[in-house]
Amino acid sequence: MVLSLLQKRRSIRQFHDRPIEEEKIGKLVEALLRSPSSRGFNPWDFIVVDDRELIRKLSRSKAHGSEFLARAPLAVVLTGNPRRSDVWIEDCSIASIILQLAAESLGLGSCWVQVRLRLHRDGRTSEDYLKSALNLPDGQRILAVVGIGYPAEEKPGHPLDSLEWQKVHRNRFGTPWVR
Repeated sequence: MVLSLLQKRRSIRQFHDRPIEEEKIGKLVEALLRSPSSRGFNPWDFIVVDDRELIRKLSRSKAHGSEFLARAPLAVVLTGNPRRSDVWIEDCSIASIILQLAAESLGLGSCWVQVRLRLHRDGRTSEDYLKSALNLPDGQRILAVVGIGYPAEEKPGHPLDSLEWQKVHRNRFGTPWVR
């Protein structure tokens, strides 16, 4: 079942102007909280945003690539605390893909916006721009924002033959994995 979600999941940046039902939002939150983390430290906090004005602020978090969030009825900000775990980036990344697969399974589209190490239009970091808008405490970092909604665009999954099979090695680098 997970493989079938991966086979059809694509980054969706166009959404219908339709709110997501609370039941589905609850399932997305449950999926986030069930995400695995190194040593079970769960170094994350998630901010579920359905306030339209705040989502518009999120859409202006980067110089390029975040504008589509303005059309998303829901956004989830993935934050982590480096003092809780040295692998907060990895743990939050895992939670992000779990969120996106859960969204796909619920008939929703999604797309991630990289925030960490990105710049806002005014030269500040994207994180600094968002920290004040989201009231983040000191020490809390932002990895990404995931926009979610009912897809207003259709994209076919990537064909099996388009996958980069040459990047898979057997036993040692350079020994091709043959399918």
